[in-house]
Amino acid sequence: MTNSLCNGHSNPICHTGDAKLTNGIVEHVAMTGENVNVIDAETDTRFNIDHSSGFRTKSILCLPIRDNNTKIIGVAQILNRTDGFPFDEHDERLFEAFTLFCGLGINNTLMFNEVSKAMATQKVALEVLSYHASASQQEVEVLKSAKVPDKRSLRLSKFDFDDFSLKADEMTKASLRIFLDMGLIQRFKMDYEVLCRWLLTVRRNYRPVAYHNYRHAFNVMQVMYTVLKTANLVLTDLEQLSLLVACLCHDLDHRGTNNAFQEKSQSPLSKLYGSKATMEYHHFNHAVVILSSQGHNIFSGLSSQEYSEVMNILKHAILSTDLTTHFKVRDQFFTLVDSKSDWIVPQNRELLRSMLMTACDVAASTKTWKTQQKIAELVTSEFFDQGDKERKELNIEPATMFDRRQKDQLPEMQMGFIDGVCFPLYQALCNVSSKFQPMLDGVISNRNKWAELGRRRKTSITR
Repeated sequence: MTNSLCNGHSNPICHTGDAKLTNGIVEHVAMTGENVNVIDAETDTRFNIDHSSGFRTKSILCLPIRDNNTKIIGVAQILNRTDGFPFDEHDERLFEAFTLFCGLGINNTLMFNEVSKAMATQKVALEVLSYHASASQQEVEVLKSAKVPDKRSLRLSKFDFDDFSLKADEMTKASLRIFLDMGLIQRFKMDYEVLCRWLLTVRRNYRPVAYHNYRHAFNVMQVMYTVLKTANLVLTDLEQLSLLVACLCHDLDHRGTNNAFQEKSQSPLSKLYGSKATMEYHHFNHAVVILSSQGHNIFSGLSSQEYSEVMNILKHAILSTDLTTHFKVRDQFFTLVDSKSDWIVPQNRELLRSMLMTACDVAASTKTWKTQQKIAELVTSEFFDQGDKERKELNIEPATMFDRRQKDQLPEMQMGFIDGVCFPLYQALCNVSSKFQPMLDGVISNRNKWAELGRRRKTSITR
């Protein structure tokens, strides 16, 4: 860390005030202000290899430290992720936050005591959060030694699976059964105890909101499992693993309010992630935090290339559950389906995975009428709670679907959702594989039931 930097240096040793930079990567960052993420240091010409120490540098993440005027006042560098994988986008984001903090600390030395106290407070808060958010070893041992029910007794591979048939503990065991039946544990060398801990911690990190809770996450994964087992899609084992994990994590830490509410209320989440796919970015980052926690990395048996691929698919899959994103890309998918395009093409496969995520996310519209009605009530309950907050906290009138005073409009709202989102999607997927027909039949049946309910309501009003 220095007070000033010399411009125009290209020499191996860069003088910076009273310091010398003998590492070409550090010099590059100091001169350009660019973030540098090196996957293989020994093949990077900017890195000066020193064999005398016996220490081998594999990966490097190097970022500038700036003051409050964005002037570079130092460089921070970390080497070799402990799990052997290269540094990824999440690491870079965390390290950037660290460098910002360093810049503030250096620039505000007079506030050292206050900063120290704040760091201590933050550490305690994180410890408390970690304690409550992670599964205990006792819980892990219980699940690890538990008998996992047979898939037939659970009816896991059925499109008409009852979303309310299992209790929380049973859903976690059923999740294990899905991983076992898909052969993912053996194929990707998963530690069974780590998988149990991960499943339990994911469950803990869902809030008890009306709809976007752990049960919804499990139900979405169950539908994806059924699709993967029956539809004969051309998806690799790695893609299937990524999609199942994405389903179970796609609404992590949901607060019962949508993206628009985050923006309207100027919540910390909106300030952190922006206004586009706010919650979906939060769900993905929360999933990464859990995977990065000690004893939770179910991907530790993957190669570096596999790990990078699975994280990219996971991110894209979770972000694709944002309906705004869905509407932007679905016409491309419909065109591919109509033209009978080849799903081997990477871009086409990415679109297919996106559509599968949405299809599973809204699959409640395809279930039995009893299940569909119950879930519709839970969804509207959560929406109405948001509408109440908008009235009381933001002093604005909520949209119809969030307005408790408009609850009689539920049949029309459900038909609008089916017509606008569900029916076109399942119809297109039936042209990809006829195995999706039960989902299309289910959504048509429920649409007819909502129409009949709406007609009866209007008839009772006119009498």
